[in-house]
Amino acid sequence: MIISRTPYRISFFGGGTDYPGWYRQHGGAVLSTTIDKYCYLSCRYLPPFFDYRYRVVWSKVENCRTVDEIEHPVVRCLLQHMQLQRGVEVHHVGDLPARSGMGSSSAFTVGLLHALHALQGRMVGKQHLMEEAIHVEQNLLKETVGSQDQASAAHGGFNKITFASNGHIQTSPIVLRPGRLEELDSHLMLFYTGIVRTASKVATAYVTDLQSKRRQLRILRDLVDESIDLLASEHSIERFGELLDEAWTTKRSLGGGISTDEIDALYARATTAGAIGGKLTGAGGGGFLLLFVPKAAQANVIAALPDLVHVPFRFESSGSQMLFYGREEDFTAAEAARQDQPIAAFRDRDADRWTIPYPTSGSSLVDVVPRT
Repeated sequence: MIISRTPYRISFFGGGTDYPGWYRQHGGAVLSTTIDKYCYLSCRYLPPFFDYRYRVVWSKVENCRTVDEIEHPVVRCLLQHMQLQRGVEVHHVGDLPARSGMGSSSAFTVGLLHALHALQGRMVGKQHLMEEAIHVEQNLLKETVGSQDQASAAHGGFNKITFASNGHIQTSPIVLRPGRLEELDSHLMLFYTGIVRTASKVATAYVTDLQSKRRQLRILRDLVDESIDLLASEHSIERFGELLDEAWTTKRSLGGGISTDEIDALYARATTAGAIGGKLTGAGGGGFLLLFVPKAAQANVIAALPDLVHVPFRFESSGSQMLFYGREEDFTAAEAARQDQPIAAFRDRDADRWTIPYPTSGSSLVDVVPRT
């Protein structure tokens, strides 16, 4: 049994310059951090005593006989990519909703890659995990995604991630004086808008014509270095919030799907209540709203956004990790024998026995559980 834990991320500046269509010509950089909200994945070789060979538990439960039957695109792709010869069981749970701009898709890819490598007896490095996850998402799955989320999920921490025109990606931790990072962390607030969207669909609206957005992307890239210089200086941390506001204004001009009237109204309510700046995390269109708010105004901002879920968080620096590695009995021979053996179809002669209805008003659990 393998259990991996992979963090979600918040990107501050430089988003858009991490798409290969841009940085392969111009280079790029982002400033981002991972936070203490995680994607957990457990996997194991499935013992050959079921009438299916693959079990995948996510928002659905899939019991499949072949890899091709698996609906989850990343699981299906990775099992094909890793060429596992035995049946596998995969369970996923996450601390935050999927498709919400927190890099959850890449965290899933990185975490499952990490777990499947460990299942096969290999412990791979963070750079390898990052590069392989980028290959899977961009080349095998053909997703319209950048390259920053995989770097953050694999490496973890508060980093400047640089994308060279030759394709090399460098993740460099930002070193600051004691207390500065904690000061920044304490000024940030995260709110879930409840709007689910697919990042690749939002990004497609502007990624297909990045060259026409050179001015905006260069501004976003320059803000990476300006924000790092600010953090390394003695200047007030509130300038960071002003830079976030400038970046959000610039990013909104990249494409019509990045913001909406609803999002603009939420942002206006937050700034009226005291937020200095902010942005939607990820590609835009919905998901989480990140706000920079002085401590004295944070209660007012929460009151101004009563219909949103406030998610407290802290920075983290671990990246993708193995939480548990436990050896199990080796059923390789039994599974090989099972493949050539005709097995009668599994069937349930008492299908209703385990159906437990929800209690109604006035009933007790004893009343609704079937007696044997």
